[in-house]
Amino acid sequence: MATPSPEITPPRPGTGLEPTLASGADARASAADARRYAALPDPFRMWRGESLHGARIAYETWGSLAPARDNAILLFTGLSPSAHAASSPADPSQGWWEGMIGPRRAIDTERYHVICINSLGSCFGSTGPASIDPATGAAYRVSFPDLSVEDIARAGFETLQSLGIDCAHTIIGPSLGGMVVLAYLAQFPGAARGAISISGTAAANPFAIALRSIQREAILRDPDWRGGHYTDEQPPATGMRIARKLGMMTYRSAAEWRERFGRQPAAPEYRQTQAFGAEFAIQSYLEAHAQRFVRAFDPNCYLYISRAMDRFDLARHGSSIEVVLARSRVERALVIGVESDLLFPIQEQRVLFSALRTAGADVTFAPLDCLEGHDSFLIDIESFSHEIGTFLGAN
Repeated sequence: MATPSPEITPPRPGTGLEPTLASGADARASAADARRYAALPDPFRMWRGESLHGARIAYETWGSLAPARDNAILLFTGLSPSAHAASSPADPSQGWWEGMIGPRRAIDTERYHVICINSLGSCFGSTGPASIDPATGAAYRVSFPDLSVEDIARAGFETLQSLGIDCAHTIIGPSLGGMVVLAYLAQFPGAARGAISISGTAAANPFAIALRSIQREAILRDPDWRGGHYTDEQPPATGMRIARKLGMMTYRSAAEWRERFGRQPAAPEYRQTQAFGAEFAIQSYLEAHAQRFVRAFDPNCYLYISRAMDRFDLARHGSSIEVVLARSRVERALVIGVESDLLFPIQEQRVLFSALRTAGADVTFAPLDCLEGHDSFLIDIESFSHEIGTFLGAN
């Protein structure tokens, strides 16, 4: 979202790279594929004015929908995951939130019908810049319409509508997904009774904007980007590697780097013979992740989604975020933040908690003291399971 490349061997849990990522317009090329597809309204009007035709959303499901259709949980992802959040009989491979979703887990599939969507604009089955434009028969590339967080939220709403679900029991999202949850509440009042925002924000802060702008610049200045018309055989690999390394440095915490790597030497396979090559373990760790990511995600999709995150501002939907959230009519909410999060500082979640409380929601704030920074929701499953399971179990 281009010929699919082979799947990447899943990394150990908590590395920050979701399993089963690969490049290309339909990247998860697997004999076991649990994806389903929802057709979006045609035309699909984008938040910034342009339209898509023949667009679709890839999603996966777990659990059964109740006869009253009142037990649906809609899960939005971070920037780069596919819809494969957990294993299932249709696809037994490990999902990016494997320990969170399943029978008698925090998101209990014996009780809830869970629907995880691959974001509009991504590259794992949903329509995005690497998809074929039906008007031309060629990939959209940079002719793809301007993408907004609001568009990702609406695509999730339309997916539920296609399944005959008018109101979600709870909508959940980490990171980018936390922003999408807010955009969903702003655009579709009464369409979700509960909401869980994890390490999200009502508007990107200057540090995050600056970081993502440098990541995009690394890709844009790579000669292989070719104005967005690169090939699968020769993507802007150098730019993508640098962008991923910058991201990884903010997805985790300095304390974790210190505890995990110290000043250990680089792995032998990553030690460079040229001047200024890798010397330390942290360097080889970042390089390993960067190399995987080059094969894992479409560069133009990365550019579009990254920019959408920078542009999001919940307050644009009303006179204040309190007014917007009051209009959403959300009944219950859980806001989770991480003390060591550098990219989405916990103060941003405190602001969101306060706004939801002012808006009249029954809201809980969970500030977690996790070592792993922004990526903690992928790693410290025990802490996050406790908070999410308690919240969902109370209703």
